[in-house]
Formats: sequence, C-alpha cells, structure tokens
Amino acid sequence: MSNMDIIHLARLIPAQSKKLGNELVMRYRDYTNGKWKGITWNEFNVSVNYAAKAMIEYGILENDQVGVFSPNRPECLIIDFALFSNRAVGVPMYATSTTTQIEYMVNDAGIQLLFVGDQYQYDRAYEALKTCYSLKQIVIIDTDVRLAISDHESMYFKDFIQTGVLSKADQELAERRIRAEEGDFANILYTSGTTGEPKGVILTHSMLLETLRVHDIKLKVFGPHEVSMCFLPMNHVFEKAWDCFCLARGIRIDINLKPSDIQMTLREVHPTCMCSVPRFWEKIYNGIQDKVKSYPLPVRLLFKRSLKTGKRHNLDYLRNGFRPPFWNRFAYFVYNHTLYRMIKETLGLENGTIFPVAGAKLSDDLSVFFHSLGFPIIYGYGLTESTATVSAYDMTSFSIGTVGSIVEGLQVKIGSDNEILLKGKTITPGYYMKPDATATAFTPDGFFRTGDAGMLDKNGHLIITDRIKDLFKTSNGKYIAPQLIETVLCEDRYIDMVAVIGNEFKYVTALIVPDFPEIPELAKSLGIESKEMKNILADERMYVFYEMRIRSIQKNMAGFEQIKKFTLLTVPFSMEKGELTNTLKIRRKIVAEHYKSLIDAMY
Repeated sequence: MSNMDIIHLARLIPAQSKKLGNELVMRYRDYTNGKWKGITWNEFNVSVNYAAKAMIEYGILENDQVGVFSPNRPECLIIDFALFSNRAVGVPMYATSTTTQIEYMVNDAGIQLLFVGDQYQYDRAYEALKTCYSLKQIVIIDTDVRLAISDHESMYFKDFIQTGVLSKADQELAERRIRAEEGDFANILYTSGTTGEPKGVILTHSMLLETLRVHDIKLKVFGPHEVSMCFLPMNHVFEKAWDCFCLARGIRIDINLKPSDIQMTLREVHPTCMCSVPRFWEKIYNGIQDKVKSYPLPVRLLFKRSLKTGKRHNLDYLRNGFRPPFWNRFAYFVYNHTLYRMIKETLGLENGTIFPVAGAKLSDDLSVFFHSLGFPIIYGYGLTESTATVSAYDMTSFSIGTVGSIVEGLQVKIGSDNEILLKGKTITPGYYMKPDATATAFTPDGFFRTGDAGMLDKNGHLIITDRIKDLFKTSNGKYIAPQLIETVLCEDRYIDMVAVIGNEFKYVTALIVPDFPEIPELAKSLGIESKEMKNILADERMYVFYEMRIRSIQKNMAGFEQIKKFTLLTVPFSMEKGELTNTLKIRRKIVAEHYKSLIDAMY
C-alpha cells in the first residue's frame, strides 16, 4: 500500500504549504551572485495562487490549453500548478523547438496564452504570432529578454503576477479547485510521429495520480531530507512525473537552469536523487576511466580489484538477498570509504539514494560498473503514453539485461511481432484531436501498442529486444523520425537515397547515396579534376558542398534532429543485398550491419 496521501494536483500545493510551511520546496542558482536561492512551500503556494488568478483575469477558462515554452526554471512549476488549480491544460514545449514546431503545436492545441523563458523562445514565439490566430498573449519569464520594436502585446511574468496580486478572483479560483476531477486533462505532450506530424499525447490527472501511487509503493528508500536535482527538461514526461512525485513526497527540488553547468551544479548541490538519460552516465563513465588512466599503475590495479569486490558485494550477494562474507564486507567497506568515496565526491554524487535512468538503452556493462561502485542506479523503461514508467529495477532482485519489473496495476502482454502491449490507469486515452491515430495505437481489446518488441523473463522482468516502429531515440533520449528527415533530404537534386542513423547513438548521422548522374558536372564546378567516382566523393570540397546543402535543408528542424556527420557512398543501396524492400524502403538493420565500419567511424 502507498504511504503517501494522493491529493489531486489542483489542491496539492495548498495542502503541502499548510503541512510544510517554511521548509524549502525548491532552489535555483542566482547567476547575479552565484548563490543558491530557496523558495519555501508558503512562497510557492502564494506564487501559484497569484499566477492562477492572473490566468483568470486574462480569460483562461477551465479546459483551456496554455503553452509553456521555456528552459527549466522555478516559474515553470508555478505555471504548471496554477494551470492545474484552474482546471486548465498545460502544453509544454522543448526549449529548443523551432518556429515551425511551435506554430504547429499552438495551432493544433488552440493555445491563446504562451509563456516563454529566454530570448530564443521569445523570438520563436513572436515569429509564430503571424500564423497562429488563436495566440493572443505572450508572457516572458526572463526580464532580460528584448522585445521586438513592434511588439506592444507581450508582457513580463512579473507584471503578469502583479495582475494576480490585484485580482479579486479568489472565489472563482477556489471553486475551480473544488471542481477539479481525476478525469480532467492535465497536459498535452507533443511527440514526433514517423510521418513528421507531431501527436499530442493526453495526460489526465488520474494518470499522474496513479503514477504517484505506484512509485510510492516501488520506491521505499527515501529519508526525510532528500534533494532531487532537476536536470532533464521539465517538459519531458520522465522529469515531469518525477517532479510531481517529489512535490507529493515533500522532496526538495534543486533546478539546474543551464544544462552545460550540470557538473558544477552537482558539486554544489550533492543531490540524493536525479533523473537522467544513459548518455549522462556514459559521460560519467568516460570521465572516471580517463581519471583512472592518469593514476600510477598500482592505483590502477587497485581500482580494477575494487570493481571485482564491489560486483561481488552489491550484485552477487546483496542484489540476490544474501549477506556478503566477512572479508568481502570488510574490503568493500574500505573501498567505499576511500576510493569510491573520492570518485563520488569529485562528481557531487556521494549522497545518492536513487538515480533513475531511462529514455534510451543503458549498456549492461555500464550498469554492472556503476552498481559495483555503489551508485544506486534504477534503470527503467517507459513512454510518454504510459506517463513514463512501465518497468524499472527494484532496489534488490533486479536482473541486468532487463528493464526491471512492471509497476503495480499495469497489465503487460506480448502481442504479435513480440510487441509490448500495455493496459492500465497510467496509459493515455489517446492523442489530442487525432481519432485515427488513437484508434491505430490500440488493439481491439484496449491494449496500447508500444511499437517496441520484447519479452518477459521467468521472474516477470521486461526485456526490450528491438524497436518495431521506425521511430528511434538517441542516447540523449530524443525521439527521431528518420523517414521525415530522409524524405526532406531526398528532395535535393544531388541526393538519391539517405539512411539516417542515430538509434542509441549520441547524435544523428547519415549514409548518403548521391544522385550519380549529377556528380560529374558538380565536380567540375567545384574544381575537382578526378574522373573516378570514388576519388570525387572522397574530396573535401564535395563533403563541404553537401554539408552546406544539408544544413540549409534542415534549418527548420530541431537541433537534435540535424545530421552532425555523414558519409557519401559510392554504390547505392540495393534489393539484391537485402538493403531495400520491394517497395524500396530501407531495411535499417541490414544497412547498419553492411556499413558498420563506416557508421562506427562517424562516432
């Protein structure tokens, strides 16, 4: 059973304020003096109420959609809970979204009010005003943002809040909070589809509340003074659900405002918990290995020996419910208070209670490595459509090579093509205003199709074996729709075929088959004298030419979708070699095998 009172998010902050009062709910770095600034539960509650009343003054009705287009900031949580308090629906957007992407989401959701964070977001939003007829008001969080000369409509968040201070809408706000129900929409989270048209995943309050309940049952490790580092984007379902869990549990959230500052931030905060993607731990692993390589040989040998001791202690014994023998306990104690402690303190991660990791594949080797060192990594699997977690490691009895056990109350079955199918209270009712896409996403008996292939082992732990759907994720947890990118690139006269690569890699690359009849004339115009196709395509001038064209073609795509490196192929993909289907679709797995050396060279 859950130990936590499950309170509707519309009423959570006033309830926690009454209970926790002057305790800190969150902190953030003030970059004017470099010091961390705290916000108490009482202050948070007051700000949420002012923002909620200001929304009423600006005509936000129950069930209206409101956009939030900002990097991580305390104001994002204030806005979220002000929306929940009003029974309104938050539509969060990635801070790196392009104008085209913002236009689509604003128009699709009929957004009237859009909150933006910094200059980049304001500039994109102001451009979008021209084609977004529903959009009436932009509210800017950062007061350093410079407004366009012709902009007389936008306002700063501090002035928006002042409207709430002067508002007399207390009674209306109180009544909306009372009317708030579990079936209300909480958020619409847009994800990229393989056709390139994003789909708005509906998250209801009942989904979020069930997520809080099942995580409180699964995670039994928390003490009274936990600190969560908010590092992933707040609009990502993983971070969003985790932040709600932290607020419901009374765990303080320290917000990392700038992703590039995370290493400095960790050393200042020393968090006990933090959501992250595998790429974060890959970087940590590489950093540790580089550090160890700089040590004298005796220390390197000692570190290698310590890993064997840690593996036996944490994975062979404790994970399986056994008490380690005395000499193993003693050796681990020594390492844990010397070598391991030094490594963790250098990173700012020595206080770890739980570090959830999801969003892409975490290698088994890394999982073993970090558990041997005593890092409490909880590896899991989930989707936006499942309110994040489907399965995750338990604190003990987890199996390396799996993504853990299924959360309580969620039904999982394996369908045709070994597809993982889901049913339960955390599963979305569908996609906003897309009945056809919603119908396609569910089986006739009501199970959600994940598009991922997998199996359950004898202990009921989930194993992900492959991706059925073409959509893939980078190791940073970003979804990529390769067909969209390929279709756009193939419109170029000098490109015949493209295979976009990036599944579980840190960035997107491509194998490009040029339009060979165009090449001789192109080579001549670039001053390339060779007549051999191999030599022409290997010439640096040819690479630069293609690089400039690709950059121009992709200028309206998000940064994580853009091709960072590519290889020009001297022969086309073929059906004979199994690289193309009969309808000329790329067989990605075969292409990845045939061109493994070229792909590896790009990473």
